[in-house]
Amino acid sequence: PAKADAGSTPSFEMTWSSTTSSGYCSQEDSDSELEQYFTARTSLARRPRRDQDEPVEWETPDLSQAEIEQKIKEYNAQINSNLFMSLNKDGSYTGFIKVQLKLVRPVSVPSSKKPPSLQDARRGPGRGTSVRRRTSFYLPKDAVKHLHVLSRTKAREVIEALLRKFLVVDDPRKFALFERAERHGQVYLRKLLDDEQPLRLRLLAGPSDKALSFVLKENDSGEVNWDAFSMPELHNFLRILQREEEEHLRQILQKYSYCRQKIQEALHACPLG
Repeated sequence: PAKADAGSTPSFEMTWSSTTSSGYCSQEDSDSELEQYFTARTSLARRPRRDQDEPVEWETPDLSQAEIEQKIKEYNAQINSNLFMSLNKDGSYTGFIKVQLKLVRPVSVPSSKKPPSLQDARRGPGRGTSVRRRTSFYLPKDAVKHLHVLSRTKAREVIEALLRKFLVVDDPRKFALFERAERHGQVYLRKLLDDEQPLRLRLLAGPSDKALSFVLKENDSGEVNWDAFSMPELHNFLRILQREEEEHLRQILQKYSYCRQKIQEALHACPLG
């Protein structure tokens, strides 16, 4: 695993474990920063919440160096993969965290002649990339990413690293990292503070995904904070709502037309009297 000096920017590595593709179709705008949302998934409707946004009280004691070393040994003994944690000479440690993306709104990326592929995201921004003209699309639903981080890596740095990997140019403050836990048949979510250290939480909770997992979501508590969006984004959301309304109307008309046709066929088939 790559190590970073105390004063340098933490290094991040990502492995890709999702092959789910997002609906993507784009149109470039040559004379403005207007973003065009043309995707195969244009619903902004909020789904019923299955998760409960309730605090989960994790014990986060201050561990001695010997306790950290013992915890790492116990952690590595429980995993069935090569995603081990490693203790560094300076007392810090490195390891992997898995982040599930649960984004319901499109994200913005620099516009290009073709949609960014997984290989493009691995390579990062190329030369000559223009951030002025942007295209928006939906990230793969429930994609799961592994990040190689340091024990001192903070939640906000994890968010920024994920956005860089996907070439997302949206403000990182629009997103939040959550911890997820399953207890007694219930699912609980808690938004991490910017300065919290995900790898430390991972070590204390152990490797079980039910005990602790990480989720990247939009940074809102229920209702959409429309004030956080720019004018071009708001106009594009109106376009999305209009297309969604037109699609729902088409489906309703089609349904009633079908029912009317079947009733008329039944009437014609019935003998008179």
